[in-house]
Amino acid sequence: MIQIDHLSATFGRFRAVDDVSFRIEPGQSVALWGSNGAGKSTIIRCVLGLVPFKGDIRIAGRDARRDGKQARRAIGYVPQELGFYDDLRVREAVRYFARLKGERPADQSAVLASVGLAGHESKRVRELSGGMKQRLALALAMIGDPPILVLDEVTASLDSAGREHLTDVLASLRAAGRTLFFASHRPAEIRALADRVILLERGRIIRESAPADLDDDRPAAALLRIRMPAPTARLAIDALHRRGIHAHLNGVGILVPAAEGARAAAVHALAQDSIPFDDFEFIQPGDAHAAHPAPARSETRYV
Repeated sequence: MIQIDHLSATFGRFRAVDDVSFRIEPGQSVALWGSNGAGKSTIIRCVLGLVPFKGDIRIAGRDARRDGKQARRAIGYVPQELGFYDDLRVREAVRYFARLKGERPADQSAVLASVGLAGHESKRVRELSGGMKQRLALALAMIGDPPILVLDEVTASLDSAGREHLTDVLASLRAAGRTLFFASHRPAEIRALADRVILLERGRIIRESAPADLDDDRPAAALLRIRMPAPTARLAIDALHRRGIHAHLNGVGILVPAAEGARAAAVHALAQDSIPFDDFEFIQPGDAHAAHPAPARSETRYV
């Protein structure tokens, strides 16, 4: 389904992905595992055609560079950072994205029932919980019935109940034969969904592993929460992604996985691009405040 040969991607002098090769067969579920900056999201963005790359990528037999539009019709993508028109009703969102994909208006009830959203068709998107929005994103990704689902840390900002529900939905899709390719930093999620795990470090594959072999004792990553206005947050996320640093929107700013020994990297990157922010703090694993940010301070800092 997905064939990657000698893939490399650079951002300036930073090599985010370095000569990576692997295959994903039809019906397989393959997880990318590694610390922040290991290259997980960059590989996914290369597959989606969002960043330039060297090497070869084939999707469902098609060359992703020469025939990218047709190749990516085989993919349904669910990002970590969701972008919806919050005033749309759920059924209207399904119709809208079906038109964007050039598909006939979808049977909204069937699409939503497949992800556990039956009965919510009339709600406005803004009325949905975080977990329900992620399930809506999954429903939209499956419009047109693509054989491959690509998911980038889709449970990272959900609470435990939301993670469990979304994982159950994805497990049922996997059992039905859908090919999954996803990045995650949660061992339990990988064990529930993956057939194989590709372990990355500094943009290179260090080994492949069975899901059961993941190290449970590996500490969960802390988070760096950087408070800033929403328009600035979008600029900050783009700047960090260019350096291979994953980040996503969270209430009053952005969240960045903060691996031990690299916790200042995101702050320094923003300073280099003169992107202002109001404040920042570290959130330890399991801290409930990560999902419920406090009001931002008014002071703007450059570090």
